[in-house]
Amino acid sequence: WHIYIVRCKDDSLYTGITTDLLRRLDEHNNSPRGAVYTRTRRPVTLVYTDTATDRSAASRREREIKRLSKLGKEQLLRA
Repeated sequence: WHIYIVRCKDDSLYTGITTDLLRRLDEHNNSPRGAVYTRTRRPVTLVYTDTATDRSAASRREREIKRLSKLGKEQLLRA
């Protein structure tokens, strides 16, 4: 499982999880299957990835990241 953050064209950040990072990034940029949030903020650029052993661990990490402020997320990206 992958935890990822993409930067949208409006400079906002979107966090998600997937088993196929390249497919998911393509969906965010080119498909109606992309998240509703990113559909109006295309194109998106991958700026962060992490891995997890299973969906549960990935979801926990995603939740941790989503609870961060924008400044906290930006600091994570610089680390």
